[in-house]
Amino acid sequence: MRRLSSSIALLLLLSSTAPTFCFGADPVSTIPVDTAPAVKSVPEPILAEAPVIASEKPATGGAAGKLSYSSCNIEGNSVALTFDDGPHAQNTPRLLDILKQAGVKATFFVVGQNAVQYPDILKRIVAEGHELANHSYSHPLLASLSESSVHDQLDRTHEAVLKATGISMKIMRPPYGALSEPQRRMVHADFGYKTILWDVDPEDWKYRDAARVEREIVARARPGSIILSHDIHKTTIDAMPPAIEVLSAKGFKFVTVSELLALDKPTPPKAPNPIASATLKPAPKLAREDCERSEKPSKSEKIEKPKISAPKDAAPREVPREADSRNKSTSSSDESVAAKQKALTQEELRKKWLSGPK
Repeated sequence: MRRLSSSIALLLLLSSTAPTFCFGADPVSTIPVDTAPAVKSVPEPILAEAPVIASEKPATGGAAGKLSYSSCNIEGNSVALTFDDGPHAQNTPRLLDILKQAGVKATFFVVGQNAVQYPDILKRIVAEGHELANHSYSHPLLASLSESSVHDQLDRTHEAVLKATGISMKIMRPPYGALSEPQRRMVHADFGYKTILWDVDPEDWKYRDAARVEREIVARARPGSIILSHDIHKTTIDAMPPAIEVLSAKGFKFVTVSELLALDKPTPPKAPNPIASATLKPAPKLAREDCERSEKPSKSEKIEKPKISAPKDAAPREVPREADSRNKSTSSSDESVAAKQKALTQEELRKKWLSGPK
């Protein structure tokens, strides 16, 4: 009886202290969401040679997978006028008047600081059918900045333009045209931007000469060209009316950069050189017997050596004295060399004999 009561007491004690198990439930799920410990996500480093992710949505226009452009491969005579570093309080509105009068569309790569200062000019650019594009916030050398700094430069400008116009820009141009390949991939991944460079540079930033700027633009423009210029210089604005007039007379049409990218086609592969790719047929191989037969003349064939007969009237050839004396000196030197070699050989034989067993 005592044993039974002690067993029951032990069972009651164990049942009161044992943990409760809930089968089929995740213990972590019992923790409330707002009290769960936060886990910090560590960003993965961007590899310098990381490939373009195939699932990324490409920016509008342009050949698939292409991230940067200096010009476009198109059919027709379209070109893109581009203007950097604005907007400018006086020059940009004057340029807009010129473009409107000529019926020309252009692309403005704006600097964020100026965009914040002149939002009304941005609104006019959009209202008149031109394109706005990102040119950084303070015009630094982006290639020398960190990834976060490049992102900040572009993001601040993007937000300034979006706030002023409601437009989300699709393309960018790095100041000085300097942007590394990994940075271009990062810019495309973060903003959807394609990097726009140029193939026509009139160097209007260097030479403040309207006539020179016009001459360079007209001389260098080709179908698919992206023409660089700056709407912060008065001389550049002065060059635009004659340059547009001459290019229009040549049959060029002016479009925005995004419109030009939409016309871009993949460059066809170079045609092979017909001379280099031509295969020469190898000569038929002869059997060994045939080769020997062709090399050895038959008994019936007579090999005649050509006879060289001197002319009848030809006088006997005389050897010049200098040549005769040279020949004699040469022969005497040869004899002395031979004698030395013979003496040397005898000397060697004598030494060998002396060094041999006695």
